[in-house]
Amino acid sequence: MDANLLPAKPLSAVERGGLYRTIFTRRDTRGEFLPEPIPDDILARLLTSAHHAPSVGFMQPWNFIIIKDIEVRRQVHAAFTKAHEEAAQMFPLEQQEIYRSLKLEGILEAPVNICVTCDRDRAGPVVIGRTHIRTMDIYSSVCAVQNLWLAARAEGLGLGWVSIFDNCEVQRVLSIPEGIVPVAYLCLGKVSGYHRQPELETAGWRSRVPLNELVYLNQWGSEGQSGLSKEIREAQKFAQSHACSRD
Repeated sequence: MDANLLPAKPLSAVERGGLYRTIFTRRDTRGEFLPEPIPDDILARLLTSAHHAPSVGFMQPWNFIIIKDIEVRRQVHAAFTKAHEEAAQMFPLEQQEIYRSLKLEGILEAPVNICVTCDRDRAGPVVIGRTHIRTMDIYSSVCAVQNLWLAARAEGLGLGWVSIFDNCEVQRVLSIPEGIVPVAYLCLGKVSGYHRQPELETAGWRSRVPLNELVYLNQWGSEGQSGLSKEIREAQKFAQSHACSRD
């Protein structure tokens, strides 16, 4: 065996269970934050997890701005409030009341905010894997967000992604240089608990689309006949069992 390769063995049943439970119980946290601070060693583990995300051409285009100052967060919250009202008016009248009733951020409540950015020039003008799909570096930064999100759930923390902003306003408030793209504004902290289902599903805004309707075989639109219908049903039961389990 090549000395540079790790053994390609499945994780133990306990390790797999922990991973799947982390995935199936991860939630976009908004209104459950507690004011307690996050220990620095835990925050460092989360950032290290994010930094180990896959990236096109190994360019690692991300930076992480940790925001604790309340005045800075108030400015960000003001930008959210303005955009939130603008967004409300984009929905049909019958949905606007529901939209305004939803808690869609925890900027002031969470003890830590993190802005994840993408430096599109970090690896030079020509990057392996980005030669034809220029947005692959943005997608790489999103992978870092997902790593951070799952690590936060594993640590018993909540994380919420706030995307209702004028990105230029966030860039101004955080003094982000021109050419650096703000990808995600995250609220992070200890929480009182996790919702059993995504809040938008509970509120009746949208339901989870059945996976069988989203999987095709060989070509788009093969009437959902992937040959995995039975296995997907079993996997959904597996997911539900992990999402409902208790420590």
